Amino acid sequence: MGDHNTIQWPPKCDLFGVQVSCTTYGEALETVAQAVRAGVPALVAHLPVHGLMTAVGDRSFREKVNAFDIVAPDGQPVRWALNRLHRAGLSDRVYGPEFVLRLCERAARDGFGVYLYGSRPDVVGRLKAALEECFPTLRVVGHEAPPFRPLTAEEDAAAVERMNRSGAAVVFVGLGCPKQETFAYEHRDRIRAVQVCVGAAFEFYSGHKAMAPRWMQQRGLEWLHRLLQEPRRLGWRYLWSNTAFLCLLAARLLTGPRAARPR
Repeated sequence: MGDHNTIQWPPKCDLFGVQVSCTTYGEALETVAQAVRAGVPALVAHLPVHGLMTAVGDRSFREKVNAFDIVAPDGQPVRWALNRLHRAGLSDRVYGPEFVLRLCERAARDGFGVYLYGSRPDVVGRLKAALEECFPTLRVVGHEAPPFRPLTAEEDAAAVERMNRSGAAVVFVGLGCPKQETFAYEHRDRIRAVQVCVGAAFEFYSGHKAMAPRWMQQRGLEWLHRLLQEPRRLGWRYLWSNTAFLCLLAARLLTGPRAARPR
């Protein structure tokens, strides 16, 4: 494996104790491609408001997320906060599902393999077919859905062996937040690939769930689209996370000066 320190990772800024990368699609994609070429395992997360606030409220999870190499601003409100508090100058977020497509396009062009790990067998199977239809030269070297329970030590070791034996350069992890980030962190020294946590991308591109319209995404209303689809499951989540985020952001704007983007 290559030397992790040879990769120039995007700079990070502090958002309420969470280190979020001030990055763009292009920069994040090039950095992952550089890690793939160098044979450097890495961890990539995409945090919307809910993921960010989960890390804020859970010290153990926050420490795991802060150890990731790239923590991309998945949600528009996260990008807005980086711009207001750190003058990051970001013109767009780095949305996990969109990043999947861009990275698969790069993988198809450069010839490196990807592995799909997460969701349910029917979902991950349809996702594989959809990606291969979209990118005919893409090498999906493995796909699987783990059981909805903690893996035994033997099952976990077998899954890691399958990923490493496949030769995958990128493992897309779609287990939902915070499970996917916890999985990637706990396997950082065992999976010899760039692990990219992509949240709902598995559900979207398999056709299992509908993605929010572009106009809602641009206005930071993706949470509302998902809430209307699953009000019982997501109602409390968004009430808590959105309210807490707005309160923390307002307090920081009132009490703290804006800092320049780190160099």
